Amino acid sequence: MRLETFRHLWGFSAAGAIFPTWQQALPTIKQQRVRYAGVEFPILMANDPGELAQALAQHDLEFIPMVFSFGDSVTAHLDSLRKQLVSAKQVPHRFVNCHGGRDAFSEHEAVAFFAGALSMAEELGLQIAFETHRGRVLYNPWTTARMLEKFDTLKLVCDYSHWVVVCERLIDDQLPILNACAERAVHIHARVGYDNGPQVTDPAAPEWSEQLAAHERWWDGIWASQERRGMQVSTLTPEFGPPSYQAVLPYTKAPLANLTSICDFMAEREQARFAARPR
Repeated sequence: MRLETFRHLWGFSAAGAIFPTWQQALPTIKQQRVRYAGVEFPILMANDPGELAQALAQHDLEFIPMVFSFGDSVTAHLDSLRKQLVSAKQVPHRFVNCHGGRDAFSEHEAVAFFAGALSMAEELGLQIAFETHRGRVLYNPWTTARMLEKFDTLKLVCDYSHWVVVCERLIDDQLPILNACAERAVHIHARVGYDNGPQVTDPAAPEWSEQLAAHERWWDGIWASQERRGMQVSTLTPEFGPPSYQAVLPYTKAPLANLTSICDFMAEREQARFAARPR
């Protein structure tokens, strides 16, 4: 199994723009110091899926489309999801990363949402994975565990930084759930959170070494599971974000660290750790 890293466009700086269009960003990805296999960003950014598909091929970049369900009801969330999945289907991609449902859904609504979303993905012939994300159904370990028990085909994009801030602690005390998630994980968002926030100021700084080590323990569990399952490629996005995810100075709002350097640090570090892990 090999590890491939993807670059998100959230806060990506290209062509003088902090929030570039994908047209601005894609030509510069291969010019970055770190070689990324592809990009991960919302399919909603692409008004013309055909144009995007052509550009990805031109720049030799793989794609992980992100989709987001919206609305005040399960039906509305599924309707919004279908439109985005239809667009994603028109662009060659690895799999679809879905921010799905609402944290306010009842258990019955959550089950109905995942039943509908998984059925829709099967109908469209798409591989879909759902991110462990605040504001969504999978915003905490315990709801996620119940959904995994109910749906054998439910796959995950694991971003444990969300759970750390929701639970206000490093979540080694939830190891059985972390192990269950590892068995369903297809992708990692390698952002490091802490008990009061989803993103440390700089994962390279020594004051965050405990938090970094904890997240890496959890990612190691995912890699071990993926290898046991026979996956040939593991994917990871170092998804540190810009302000207001990123801490800033008061008044000037200047970021406390360089976002590109942080993302590149995480990509290079995890590539090195992956290569050096016991086989």
